[in-house]
Amino acid sequence: MDLKFDFLVIGSGAAGLTYALKVAEKGSVGIITKAEAFESNTSWAQGGVAAVWDTDDDFENHIQDTLIAGANLCNKEAVEMIVREGPAMINQLIDYGAKFTQDKAGKLHLGREGGHGKNRIIHAADMTGKEIERVLLETASAHPNIQILNHHFAVELITEHHTGSYITRYDDIACFGAYVLDIKTENVIKVLSKATVLATGGSGQVYLHTTNPSVATGDGVAMAHRAKARIGNMEFIQFHPTSLCLPGANSFLISEAVRGHGGILRNQEMEAFMHLYDERKELAPRDIVARAIDHQLKKSGDEFVYLDVTHLPNSEVKEHFPGIYQACLDLGLDITTEPIPVTPATHYMCGGVMTDLTGQTSIKHLFACGEVACTGVHGANRLASNSLLEAMVFADRAAHKSARHINENPIRNDIPEWDESKTRKMDEWVFVRHDRRELQQVMSDYVGIVRSTMRLERARRRVKLLHEEVESFYQRTKVSVELCQLRNLVAVGSLIIRSAMSRHESRGLHYTTDFPDSSDKWLQDTII
Repeated sequence: MDLKFDFLVIGSGAAGLTYALKVAEKGSVGIITKAEAFESNTSWAQGGVAAVWDTDDDFENHIQDTLIAGANLCNKEAVEMIVREGPAMINQLIDYGAKFTQDKAGKLHLGREGGHGKNRIIHAADMTGKEIERVLLETASAHPNIQILNHHFAVELITEHHTGSYITRYDDIACFGAYVLDIKTENVIKVLSKATVLATGGSGQVYLHTTNPSVATGDGVAMAHRAKARIGNMEFIQFHPTSLCLPGANSFLISEAVRGHGGILRNQEMEAFMHLYDERKELAPRDIVARAIDHQLKKSGDEFVYLDVTHLPNSEVKEHFPGIYQACLDLGLDITTEPIPVTPATHYMCGGVMTDLTGQTSIKHLFACGEVACTGVHGANRLASNSLLEAMVFADRAAHKSARHINENPIRNDIPEWDESKTRKMDEWVFVRHDRRELQQVMSDYVGIVRSTMRLERARRRVKLLHEEVESFYQRTKVSVELCQLRNLVAVGSLIIRSAMSRHESRGLHYTTDFPDSSDKWLQDTII
């Protein structure tokens, strides 16, 4: 059974839902999500949304903070755009019914995080992403023109290639929708559209330790790459400095806002150390803090350092960080009386599918917004709490562009059915589990916070073998979510390695011991 929509949205986080709501007045919208719609990276975002809101702040301050964090690799025009258009997006969320934390005067409480020179983080306690996801999902679910298809997994983007045409990366390629696996029926269906937007989030699961949910398997980047879209800056993988490190506990993000509120990083001798690395101490950008912690751990051989808030009033900690407080308490840790053991974990992908200022990719009628996209905003390192802002502003831009040109790409009637006649159902799950663990181990050991040419070359050889094995297995096996996710993770891992090997300098989130300095020669995007 074919499904046809004017607009197809792949992903149900802040970017995808914002786009869907914007275009719903112009035509039918289908949102596909491989789990439940609320299971997105957005829901896991704790800190907040950065926006100029106070008279003590201005656009230029926010712009400069973003450019500095991005290590001179940001597209300034893109940065100016999200900063100037961001407050309107916040007001729209409030109009939808989002409830953000207020101060005693009834004004929005503004937090501060690393890299920001002013208090400008609008938040809903320490569960901002969950609140934004709630209000957007409720609004989208109630819209008559929007259909949400839970438990549907996008396998491949449909282009001229699927009609039998031979195309290269230099051809004028267009997107006509996607082949989608209905997880419940195990059938692959065609979902055809006039405009398609990738809003699939990040790829944190390519590493062993990540703050991302299990759905963050790089599906959008991998699909776009196979469709021959331009991919950029994949070497810039942000490791959040402070992920909970307790035996038996999953990686859990300890928000940037905890340091912004006065949390102090200490080694296991309880000595503060950030002053040794940066004059901004705990408020330095994430790449600096992550490398500082990494250096401390390599020097001591310890598995974690401490983030200490025990010097802050108990009531203040519980009020500002109720989610973190309760999650730690459930694990037997009272953060008001004990320091929090933390270690860096993969957090955010600054590169992705390259777009222009309207979210348009290099493939016609294919847009990308949110973490899957490389818009130029983040450069070599994302400034804290700019991600949700970027996602919503670019989703808004993409919606306006695609709605204006919706009739330029009529739905095709010559797309063939998915062919699985030469495949068999998978019965060797051990291959998938083993290959996924091997990939994550290789990426964590050799393509982490600190890299070297030798480590990257070793990773390249290992991942090349994995790619060959997985592709061979994929070609003869009936598709499943687990197999497709593994295939996508291997593809993303390969893109990260290729990008890292091609940048012969250290900049932002990419640090290599063989080229420890930055060079103006490399002030350019890495494009694959």
